[in-house]
Amino acid sequence: MRLIAALMLVLGMAGAAAASANADLGPALGSPVPAIGTPLDSAGTPRTMASLTGEKGVVLVFYRSAAWCPYCQAQLIEINDGLGEIEKRGYTVAGISYDDPATGAAFSRKRGIGYPLVSDPKSEIIDRFGVRDPQYPPGSMAHGVPRPIILVLDPQGVVLAKLYEESVAKRPPVGLIVETLDGLAAR
Repeated sequence: MRLIAALMLVLGMAGAAAASANADLGPALGSPVPAIGTPLDSAGTPRTMASLTGEKGVVLVFYRSAAWCPYCQAQLIEINDGLGEIEKRGYTVAGISYDDPATGAAFSRKRGIGYPLVSDPKSEIIDRFGVRDPQYPPGSMAHGVPRPIILVLDPQGVVLAKLYEESVAKRPPVGLIVETLDGLAAR
């Protein structure tokens, strides 16, 4: 599993040399994230970063699509299954993709997703966060999707941790999210 070196240090893991060559994906550790504006969530509600953030922060999940990406669908469902453990630690969860609000609403309703899926149909947030997957050219169905990444942010929107894999087919498991939150609490 490829995690950035700083996350390994937060968790006290050895092997920082095995960190991804793409450790710079997304905002830097320790830096504030860009503003998201007021995009609509899967319920059609305009959301700000503050409205998505819990007492200790937010687990922000960038995913490709709930409509057509089976890996994203599985990840969103697994995170939903672990939502209680995340919330017990004072964090909320929010997903962001280029899906329109109706797509997020249909998926949330069908799968009982208990956290907001934020719609970024023009990939503006995805671009501001520097996570757009460059392999899809304009005209491609997947043009504008993010590379799947999970950012753990504090209440001020500062990046505390990043979790991601090199392959879109493999995602950090919810147990690692919880372990990361516990590691951050122990600092």
